[in-house]
Amino acid sequence: MKHGTIFLVVSFFLSACSGEGSPPPPPGSESAAQAGLTKQLPADSRAVALSKQYLIVDTHIDVPYRLERNYVDVSQTTAEGNFDYPRALAGGLDALFMSIYIPASVDEAGGATKLANKLIDSVESIAASAPDKFAVATCTTDISAIKEQGKIAFPMGMENGGPIAGSFELLEHFRLRGIRYITLTHSKSNHISDSSYDENEPWQGLSPFGKSLVAEMNDRGVMVDVSHVSDKAFWQVLELTQVPVVATHSSLRHFTPGFQRNLSDEMVKALGGNDGVIQIAFGGSFLTAAARAYGVVRQQAAAAYRDAQHLPEDDPALREFFENYGRENAYPFPNIDDVLNHIDRVVDIAGINHVGLGSDYDGVGNTLPEGLKDVSAYPNLVAGLLSRNYSEQDIEKILGGNLMRVWRASEAYAAAHGNPPSCRIE
Repeated sequence: MKHGTIFLVVSFFLSACSGEGSPPPPPGSESAAQAGLTKQLPADSRAVALSKQYLIVDTHIDVPYRLERNYVDVSQTTAEGNFDYPRALAGGLDALFMSIYIPASVDEAGGATKLANKLIDSVESIAASAPDKFAVATCTTDISAIKEQGKIAFPMGMENGGPIAGSFELLEHFRLRGIRYITLTHSKSNHISDSSYDENEPWQGLSPFGKSLVAEMNDRGVMVDVSHVSDKAFWQVLELTQVPVVATHSSLRHFTPGFQRNLSDEMVKALGGNDGVIQIAFGGSFLTAAARAYGVVRQQAAAAYRDAQHLPEDDPALREFFENYGRENAYPFPNIDDVLNHIDRVVDIAGINHVGLGSDYDGVGNTLPEGLKDVSAYPNLVAGLLSRNYSEQDIEKILGGNLMRVWRASEAYAAAHGNPPSCRIE
């Protein structure tokens, strides 16, 4: 659900592609002796072992909105979507930031705050209904504690700051509810920031409220997410923030020329200078020019069809159009090497400490790379990193260490300003 009005139509009707995953291994972490043996294992087995050994934190998975549209029990194997417990366990996923996604249309209609609270309620409900498998996390120490318990952690991030509604009181409300990052805007410019997807840029970056919001988020330990914002807003955030920031689900513009949603090399370098981190997204249009071009042509075709038939954006007849389009025009799926290319370039530009994973699972439909179709596939990425001679220390940073460093820095700054971390697990 990542591109303006037409892209919202596309993503609403495309089915998410997901694999079945392997039978889950028993819960629990490796012993130190087992960890010491990982370097002696064959590459695939070693990748699986490292995926279990090291903390994997994915900063953007759209489970709440997926379930809002079509509820299923993700504590069990599900037929659709990219996330469920068995597949997450197979993939070694320890923590996923549940995306509290607010469509721009909902924000414009005045329903953003209500929907955000409803989606947070749903995350709480998922965890409460399977307390042996899931737990909500609101601080960095929660993450490690939940991993030690053999469970999967649910920290939360808000995608689109619309629910804040110009109120620092609402910012505090959502902080207390567990929101630990806010993507300032989404597919359209809002009251906080201009959007990378919107030709209308009323603020020429951040609004006056948006500029003050950055400081308030810093003080309260809520990370600023620069995904989706315009270039001008990105640079203004870096000028204003007192702590590292994160791009929770973005990739590199170098590989998708003209795609403003991704970060330029200059932005990646500046993010490194801020000690922040870019979390690489897995959606096809983020990764390759071919996939991006396909998406643009498909969007144009969808718009022409919709207008010719005088259809509303959510008309079910569009589903058949997309299905036919996909059958007649094969999608140029990326592969793991394309994801690795983005990681390599971040390392070349900004260094190993400034890259991580923000898959956008359950949010990009049937566009995911071969070999990375769902949350069971993180070991495939680890195998790719090993094949490119990344050290175990480097892999640990990419899988979650870099993100945790940024999150801890946010907590420390907030604590110094009277807002110590609020944790669920003491």
